[in-house]
Amino acid sequence: MLAYLDCFSGISGDMLLGALVDVGVDLEALRARLATLPLGGFHLDTQRVVQHGLAGTRVAVVVEKEGLGPERTLDAIERLIRAGGLPERARDRSLGIFRKLAEAEARIHGTTVEAVHFHEVGAVDAIVDVVGTALGLELLGIDDLYCSELPLTSGRVRGAHGVLPVPAPAALELLRGTGAGWRPVDVEGELVTPTGAAVLAALARFERPEVRVTSVGYGFGRRELPWANCLRLVVGEAPGTEPGTRIGVASNPDWERDAVAVLEANVDNMTGEALGWLMERLLAAGALDVAYAPLQMKKHRPGTLLMVITEPERAEELAGLVVRESGTLGVRIAEMRRLKAGRRVERIATPLGEARVKLRLAGDEVVGLAAEYEDARALAERQGLPLGEAMARIEAAGRERFGLGGDEAGD
Repeated sequence: MLAYLDCFSGISGDMLLGALVDVGVDLEALRARLATLPLGGFHLDTQRVVQHGLAGTRVAVVVEKEGLGPERTLDAIERLIRAGGLPERARDRSLGIFRKLAEAEARIHGTTVEAVHFHEVGAVDAIVDVVGTALGLELLGIDDLYCSELPLTSGRVRGAHGVLPVPAPAALELLRGTGAGWRPVDVEGELVTPTGAAVLAALARFERPEVRVTSVGYGFGRRELPWANCLRLVVGEAPGTEPGTRIGVASNPDWERDAVAVLEANVDNMTGEALGWLMERLLAAGALDVAYAPLQMKKHRPGTLLMVITEPERAEELAGLVVRESGTLGVRIAEMRRLKAGRRVERIATPLGEARVKLRLAGDEVVGLAAEYEDARALAERQGLPLGEAMARIEAAGRERFGLGGDEAGD
């Protein structure tokens, strides 16, 4: 499936959530997944809205208390997202959006990504907007996201750093170089927020797709404007796909599917420490996975095969990092379809005490599991057991809990 964002009145996190719910995202499923985030008290409030002849949905994140304080670093937000029980692609999309935000803020303020402190976008409602958007796209099965041109307004907006021009510096920096087009609009005030811009920068292509429309939703903002202040979300299928199927999906609908870029390079001039440094840099820059394998090169030189899996839109950026950091003369890039199991982390009771297990899923069916290393290590130390035995006991309890066969191996 694909989706097209018609941003005739701009884009914000709450407008995105409203459009996703309006187009058909299961609100209870969305709430259940968001509840796994260790964020403290909040809930989603929805209402039907009619403005200037258009009807749609407004979603507000109502915060009952701030669990971690209003300012958070990227590391704190990443740990928070990873701790939630999110589908892998929704988790990775959420992480990618916040990394884009951190990179833009670092460039604006002349600092590092690690030193950036999020203010408004680090608050509970903004985190829920971002993660809720990623979850909504996943619940709809959206593989590709497209976006229209954006309204260019004027005026000023007040933020944590004082009064800033509109569009906010973060929104402009996020969308610089993405191909986003701006259309002048004779109105003052912020219509494209940094949160909305970050979603677009991380996930969207600024072009109109060919699409067979299956549903349309409208997500309303809070401002009153001379027109209906909403974001239109068009969901459909690319021409040539079978109706009712996801793009590039085979007959088994239970596995998760996406597209990735695979980068490869032959390296023969780096120490083990330097290879470890490169791996850390690549993962910090957004790589999904990094691996090395021994390689026999020309003139019988021992070398290393570097393999990187990443989202297609990050491929050239990461390839450039490899060239700069490794000394290799070239990086091979291939785009591939990927079929994968879903993932979820759950806490279970075991004979050794409570422990987390990572579940491997086909749709809603648990097909495998593995003990969470940190929990297994803590229980092994507490009980005076070898690590392998502790992991085996945790996984046995997990197999019994989820009705798996006795021979099921962990991943």
